[in-house]
Amino acid sequence: MPETKDIPARLRRRPELWMVLLFLVSLAVLGFALLAGEVVEGDTMAFDEAILLALRTPGDLSDPIGSHWVEEMARDMTALGGVAWLVLLTAGVAGYLALSRHTRTMVFLLVAIGSGTLISRGAKMLFERARPDLVPHGSYVYTASFPSGHTMLSAVTYLTLAVMLSRLEPRRVIKVYIMTCAIILTGLVGASRVYLGVHWPTDVIAGWTAGAGWAVLCLLVAQWMQRRGRIEPAEDAKD
Repeated sequence: MPETKDIPARLRRRPELWMVLLFLVSLAVLGFALLAGEVVEGDTMAFDEAILLALRTPGDLSDPIGSHWVEEMARDMTALGGVAWLVLLTAGVAGYLALSRHTRTMVFLLVAIGSGTLISRGAKMLFERARPDLVPHGSYVYTASFPSGHTMLSAVTYLTLAVMLSRLEPRRVIKVYIMTCAIILTGLVGASRVYLGVHWPTDVIAGWTAGAGWAVLCLLVAQWMQRRGRIEPAEDAKD
């Protein structure tokens, strides 16, 4: 049985935090399930089409609203959710953790992100929703639309990386900064997919929901493993 000292101080002070995290995971699962059901029934199509059309130039649906530089910036943002970049980023953080002698945290991180990626692929195969056909996608498309792969993989990767890195940072302001950056990046990738017309809005919402829920679940599992000495301890927040 783990000793009290093995439990992070913030959880000893606020045991209700476990309940909050469990509630968030449950909420994400429920939200994704409800949204998926609506998508399968076709009940979201009016909403999806209204949002996509609102972001297109009247008379030319192939052209998004705004200047050309806005569209180019959106393409740059969507690249931040590409597989190649996310793999390189994950490898870089894994290398940092290895050099910092947080080997078990590194292994946990790789397993967590890899598992989240497999779940994203599995969900696409399960639902097989057709993508919007307003514009050419600009790259080879070999996966279905729901949930958005760029969005979900971004949420899984950025948020899980942020959760694990913030555990090792004692300063509260740095923890907040890391999480804020991850949330902003995840949001930008998802928004760019809708703006470019390559995903339905509900695809992106589902990706955000599933990815965020996965990151919170990873935090819960990491805390559970820490209590059993299977992962390096987290740093308690300091002002």
